Amino acid sequence: MRATSATIRAVNRMTAHWAADGLAPEALAKGTAFSAAGLWPLLAFLADGACGPARGELEDALGMRADEAAEAARGLLGALARIRGSSAAVGLWVRPGLEVHGQWAAGLPDATLGRFSGDDEADKKALDAWATERTGGLIPAMPLRLDKATLLVLAAAQAVRTKWLSPFQETGLEPDDEGPWAGRDLVGLSRRTSLLDRVGVTETPTGRLTVLHVLGNTGVDVHLLLGEQDAAPGAVLAAGIGILSGTHQVVPGYRLPLGEPGPGLNVRNVRAGDRDHVLSVTTSPFSLTAAHDLLATPALFGLTSATDAGHGHFPGVSDAPLAVQQANQSASAHFTAEGFQSATVTAFGAAAGCAASATPYVVRHIRLVLDRPFGFLTVHRTSRLVLSAGWVAEPVDYAPAERDDEDYDYDDYDDYDEES
Repeated sequence: MRATSATIRAVNRMTAHWAADGLAPEALAKGTAFSAAGLWPLLAFLADGACGPARGELEDALGMRADEAAEAARGLLGALARIRGSSAAVGLWVRPGLEVHGQWAAGLPDATLGRFSGDDEADKKALDAWATERTGGLIPAMPLRLDKATLLVLAAAQAVRTKWLSPFQETGLEPDDEGPWAGRDLVGLSRRTSLLDRVGVTETPTGRLTVLHVLGNTGVDVHLLLGEQDAAPGAVLAAGIGILSGTHQVVPGYRLPLGEPGPGLNVRNVRAGDRDHVLSVTTSPFSLTAAHDLLATPALFGLTSATDAGHGHFPGVSDAPLAVQQANQSASAHFTAEGFQSATVTAFGAAAGCAASATPYVVRHIRLVLDRPFGFLTVHRTSRLVLSAGWVAEPVDYAPAERDDEDYDYDDYDDYDEES
């Protein structure tokens, strides 16, 4: 079972809408990460069991008919599980006495199915253990509270890990005097390559956007997005997704004009000792965690009617009247010199309703410096599915005595030579 192009477009569209309209200003101010790929399947399974206005609203949010969405979700989860270094899992837990329709539960692919013991503290520990196990420890807790009113929990976990084809070197980063990070002594990551098409520039409604592709050895890449100084974070992320859909066309590095053709870029011709062109990149590492209350913007996710406890909305799930009580996502993302890791756990709780010297060669030299807030997209290279996204608002201050670099054991994956 595979994710169709229609499913990928629907998930990426939800990512763009979430970036533009669903991120709280305070989350963007400190940096955030999120994943529509981890949310979309759960909404699809809810839509499959919904009726009335809740079903219609979920269809609008999904961009797909409810009677097609569950099958599409199974294909999406299967595709996520087949990506090297990636995993995806679904879990369903119900309160004793609540009977769930077998046909609906059977449609949850390879799901963990369980019943609560009645001891809320013990049950919460079991849910937390599931989240920890399914994300390799990146998400240590299920992102919801558990109480007697919670009759059903439906959750999805997604994790991805990749090692850069060409690693970065840790270095210093001295931001431009005019940016929000100016005057700070920062940790930076730098590397050089002769592959100029790793960087490009596109024109968007909010100005020019520079995009850098950092390739991983599992078929998963991270796109770093640097917009104009005054561009809104949501607009930058949405424009990055527009590149994937073909809405915005990118001019690759080898076709960029000399000068400063895009944010953070400088392009010039220099004399060098060999014929290879040079793309030099300096960026900031990041380690982000985020928590999202999806019910803060329920219309964005098709959950407005589904939260009305005065009615039951999911007769396809259970004969008992159910309404969405909680809808949350926990996310993390880590960009280091060696590679990238991200993970999300999304959960719904349902309750009852009522430079060189001169030489013979002249080559192109492109320098990109990301020394102010920027966005990122984690993208499956072949399908162009956005696995996660986020905004890096705060850099890492250079403090050698205090820094404790974490070892993510990327050596589980083979090394490749990006230049080959």
